Amino acid sequence: MKIEADALKLDGIRHGFFTRQGGVSGGIYESLNIGLGSDDHRDMVLENRDRVASELGVASDMLVSPYQIHSPDVITLSGPWDEDADRKADALATNTPGLAIGVSTADCGPVLFADPEARVLGAAHSGWKGAISGVLQNTVAAMEDLGADKDCIVAVLGPTISRTAYEVGPEFHERFADADPENIRFFGPSEREEHYMFDLPAFITGKLSELGLGRVVNLGICTYADEGRFFSYRRTTHRNEPDYGRQISAIALD
Repeated sequence: MKIEADALKLDGIRHGFFTRQGGVSGGIYESLNIGLGSDDHRDMVLENRDRVASELGVASDMLVSPYQIHSPDVITLSGPWDEDADRKADALATNTPGLAIGVSTADCGPVLFADPEARVLGAAHSGWKGAISGVLQNTVAAMEDLGADKDCIVAVLGPTISRTAYEVGPEFHERFADADPENIRFFGPSEREEHYMFDLPAFITGKLSELGLGRVVNLGICTYADEGRFFSYRRTTHRNEPDYGRQISAIALD
């Protein structure tokens, strides 16, 4: 049901990079689809989220995730969402025990952060748009505002689409090269002319390493290739399927 990173097996902290297994959804959403934005039956999605919360040892309403918009925005939370709260963001930070913060993905990079000394956590949804616009830096900054120390922060990148499955066109390559010529190192040749294979995990971990954190880890798991365990937006697109499920990665303080 979930994958745990050794680097985040820390006293007083629970976490999980959840797979698509262990839920109640069927068909293309089989089975642990937690995507409230999908066309899956809402009651099944809520049951799946309840199962995730239970696995993390928190109440159902204490599992929170943002309304993701591929932005650099971070929200700091001390409790469950208020009814009228603006949930649009791509990362969360907290120092509240019993609150599980999580992000949903289906190829983009889920990054879980922890400073076990200060007891401050972060969770970021990092696709290429978020990574290039600052969501990782902003998550660390939000954690620092809660008392975290960069030198003590552990950041782990969970299941993400790999370079071998991520072909992009010339405009994509040009955008990254214009932002920083050093970004060219994250691209390799494609079989198609004027196309490239983009290494999103390396780009994300590169950004994290630039921040001077205590430890940066990449689990090295490809969502596209591992259909039995993970949903993949790109795989769904290649198959012309009508929709796709999402998995969640979440972390909580005891």
